[in-house]
Amino acid sequence: MDTAWGSGGQPGTSVSGKNRPAAFRTGPGRAFGKAEEGFYPKLRYVFSSPMKRCVQTAEALYPDIAPTLIPEWEEMDFGRFELKNYRELKEDAYYQAWIDSGGTLPFPEGESREAFIRRCEAGFQRMRGMLGRRPAEEGANAVTAGMVVHGGTMMALFSRYCGGAYFDYQTANGDGFRCRIAGCGERAVLTALRPLAADARLEKGRKG
Repeated sequence: MDTAWGSGGQPGTSVSGKNRPAAFRTGPGRAFGKAEEGFYPKLRYVFSSPMKRCVQTAEALYPDIAPTLIPEWEEMDFGRFELKNYRELKEDAYYQAWIDSGGTLPFPEGESREAFIRRCEAGFQRMRGMLGRRPAEEGANAVTAGMVVHGGTMMALFSRYCGGAYFDYQTANGDGFRCRIAGCGERAVLTALRPLAADARLEKGRKG
């Protein structure tokens, strides 16, 4: 299965997890502009976080495909840090401890990284089950599915299935990765991981 992952949302300076801002204040913006340039691949299925900023992004990029919502892919619960920026948190002793831990401490009144990764993994297995039950007329041929999720969701899943450190997979809003899913259940692996930007440059070179 060929898979594209993209992060949806509105750039900002504060931490936004369980809060539900809209993705666009005045229109689809950067992601839609990139779609018009052919940045995103063609898909058969679209899966999305249920949070408004991701759903809006999915609907803007793939208006002809109704996104399937995966509840486990909501962004991490940042607890007491929610909607606060560095200036507001820099005097918070727990925030400094969280920074010193490399982000491994649980968020106060929020979620731990380990719990978040387990939750995202459960959503990944939910998606795989849905794709496994796709219509019989599609046969056993590979399908292309896309996930419009949060940056944290991508970091959780790629660090779990591709190895490496959690923050190795940070990406800007509207960017993402492409890969292949192989294996079953707990043994599933993501292979051939590459940034969407690399595919876009290659396609542009072919057309040029």
